[in-house]
Amino acid sequence: MRDVARLAGVSHQTVSRVLNDLPNVSDGTRSRVLDAVRILNYRRNLAARTLVTSRSRTIGLIGFETTLAGPASMIYGIEKAAREAGYYVSIATVRSLDRHAVLDAVEQLCAQAVEGIIAIAPKNSVADALAQAPPGTPAVGVGGADEGAVPMLRVDNVRGACLATRHLLDLGHRTVHHVPGPADWPEGRDRIDGWRQTLHAAGAPVPPVTAGDWSARSGYQRGQLLAADPAVTAVFCGNDHIALGVLRAFHEAGRSVPEDASIVGFDDMPESGYFLPPLTTVHQDFAELGRRSVDLLVARLDGAPAPTAPVHLTPSLVVRASAARSSA
Repeated sequence: MRDVARLAGVSHQTVSRVLNDLPNVSDGTRSRVLDAVRILNYRRNLAARTLVTSRSRTIGLIGFETTLAGPASMIYGIEKAAREAGYYVSIATVRSLDRHAVLDAVEQLCAQAVEGIIAIAPKNSVADALAQAPPGTPAVGVGGADEGAVPMLRVDNVRGACLATRHLLDLGHRTVHHVPGPADWPEGRDRIDGWRQTLHAAGAPVPPVTAGDWSARSGYQRGQLLAADPAVTAVFCGNDHIALGVLRAFHEAGRSVPEDASIVGFDDMPESGYFLPPLTTVHQDFAELGRRSVDLLVARLDGAPAPTAPVHLTPSLVVRASAARSSA
């Protein structure tokens, strides 16, 4: 830092102010310091900085190996929000969502002197493991888990399922069938609950459901059974991948969407608008979820108390061409 200061013709305190983006530095001085940093290829020693300030400015992020659009978008949203808040991000990826794997990730991140941890927590096992983080390392969960051991942020999946089901009923369909995700995911259960509640409230028949997984393959297999039944005119899918499989099954059965049957998904992943037909789906604002989770963790780092109830973000319905008024 003293070498940078000498080249820029300023004090090392001024260099520190520029590197920490503090005020009361003129534009010209800031420019000279940054030029000197580039010329000297200066890099701050994070370990030394942590020893001096007791702040690493690093957040730990626990994710898991998946190709699912929702969790991947959450990770991107959290990382982007943390960077904008002035924090580095150290990511630990687990292969499974069992408690022991998550505890190992917590230990790994704490060894890197992270100030706090955010975890993608679609299952209660993740929230349970987060609660075991060392004292002084606050943790926040993002996803569908409903444990109260740590602060949780999640999309209101019940509300999203209600929006999708209500939309199909309003189009004149007698009832709505549902192709859900896995039964051991709270998000999947919440979407079933919202779908079922809406049908009950409307006095509509409630078809049976068979839990699957979040894949297009699962949607395709269930979709084949639904497409073979001419009474099925509306299907709400647990996510957009499932909807993709259902769309293919109906196409192969010679049933046109939306003329013969309407399909609605959940997630609004980037490709959903390019399905054939473009998919009506429930939108989750993953950027906002990331921002809110980082804000909550930073507030806890600053001494704010943890919220006593999960924070819910309200989803919205994106209407496209895969759902239409019933012709029955």
